[in-house]
Amino acid sequence: MLVLVAPGQGAQTPGFLTPWLELPGAADRVAAWSDAIGLDLAHYGTQADADAIRDTSVAQPLLVAAGILSASALGAIADIAPGAVAGHSVGEITAASFAGVLDDTAALILVRKRGLAMADAAAITETGMSALLGGDPEVSVAHLEKLGLTPANVNGAGQIVAAGTLEQLAALNDDKPEGVRKVVPLKVAGAFHTHHMAPAVDALAKAAADLTPADPTVTYVSNKDGRAVATGAEVLERLVGQVANPVRWDLCMETFKELGATALIEVSPGGTLVGLAKRALPGVTTLALKTPDDLDAARELIAEHSA
Repeated sequence: MLVLVAPGQGAQTPGFLTPWLELPGAADRVAAWSDAIGLDLAHYGTQADADAIRDTSVAQPLLVAAGILSASALGAIADIAPGAVAGHSVGEITAASFAGVLDDTAALILVRKRGLAMADAAAITETGMSALLGGDPEVSVAHLEKLGLTPANVNGAGQIVAAGTLEQLAALNDDKPEGVRKVVPLKVAGAFHTHHMAPAVDALAKAAADLTPADPTVTYVSNKDGRAVATGAEVLERLVGQVANPVRWDLCMETFKELGATALIEVSPGGTLVGLAKRALPGVTTLALKTPDDLDAARELIAEHSA
């Protein structure tokens, strides 16, 4: 059984969209999405520097556009036939597109509004996120709460992401939980999936009210709790609340295991979720779509493992 997953913010790197735009029809699709959301995706995906694409309002639509573009290069979702789809953080909107809950343009419009709302919320207080590598999850979570930080991403495979104010993160750097090898600041511009994002929830709820979601055509696994969600209305409700709720990618991977996953493909800019799966899902074949050079290998994997 094949799982198709989409990465979250921080996976973007300068120029990562360049090779994908060389595929037939890709530049025209990206231009149409850019017009729809008022953001030059091609510029940011090919020419902008790391600081420019770290901007939340830019990074989020760029990631969703890249995910949709790279997956469509493999064919229609019906042809890929994944047994399940899921996304990490903003990648859930990409996954909602895969599952047919939102069409491509609606997904881009929603993520643009999400990015702007979260950027506005992040501007209220200087906040950020850092990954903890190693350590016992229960010990780390208790330590984070003692410092006033939130375990915003529980990613499994020994990784938790802490979120909070810059002062709190500085304290964490000086006072790591027992067993944690390293604290790594992430390329994000705020404490996402925490109470700091509460203003963005209200803005996103208003944006979602204009959408008419369809029910998922494939199993959609939510990173709120790793549960499969059956209706488009609930998917959309979870996409709204998710910006201020922790991401439980560990529970998503548990669900992949229960569903009988044998292969996992991560769409562009792939790598992060494949790294987690390699540690948490032994025996599952993984592939990251980094460039179009990976498409042939991905098609072979689809032929072997899709439903």
